[in-house]
Amino acid sequence: MSVPYELTGRHQQKARTRGALVEAARRLLADGADPTVEDAAAAAGISRTTAYRYFPNQYALLAAVHPQIEQASLLPPDPPADPEARLDLVMTAFIQLTLDWEPQLRTSLRLSLHPDTGQPPLRGGRAIGWIEDALAPLAHTHPGLDLHRLAVTIRSATGIESLIWLTDIAGLTRRQAADTMRWSARALLTAALDEHRPGSQVSDQRTPTTPDGRPPAPPAR
Repeated sequence: MSVPYELTGRHQQKARTRGALVEAARRLLADGADPTVEDAAAAAGISRTTAYRYFPNQYALLAAVHPQIEQASLLPPDPPADPEARLDLVMTAFIQLTLDWEPQLRTSLRLSLHPDTGQPPLRGGRAIGWIEDALAPLAHTHPGLDLHRLAVTIRSATGIESLIWLTDIAGLTRRQAADTMRWSARALLTAALDEHRPGSQVSDQRTPTTPDGRPPAPPAR
């Protein structure tokens, strides 16, 4: 089994070289370019031959540029107990991350829409987990509410996909888009809470459904 080039000898120097290529690619993305390995090598002052030892193709380079955010939570150390306040804190931080990493996230989204590359997908974000963390108190106050489904619904109205639509299609500024995504998150939470008020007829008399959301089949006669 062959050993990757970066794992053989002079580890610190190779780590610096790799970091320089990744940083150069990020700068090029921020400037609106679609950097190749050769582009990143030229911007970093590194030979093309050396650059290809680290990144054999453009996909590998762009995969390395994709932001890796390891935070388990976007809440502050002593978060409030109110779910709406918690969600607003998380959405503010998540939207800021989206804006900060917009060029890289746009590239990640573009590549994920081309599965014929034969490469693993880039996108596997943590946003749903962050939103579930914000909604966690509802598990005690609204036990019938599907928190994962609500988190997925909120995520569907936020993030890089929504930012692209709001700015590129709807013509909003990035500030307006950020405000819209925060408003959407609050509206979805409010609607879910109204629908699942403890003791309400909506929550107590809901029509049963199968796991895939369809009404159950009528009983056999």
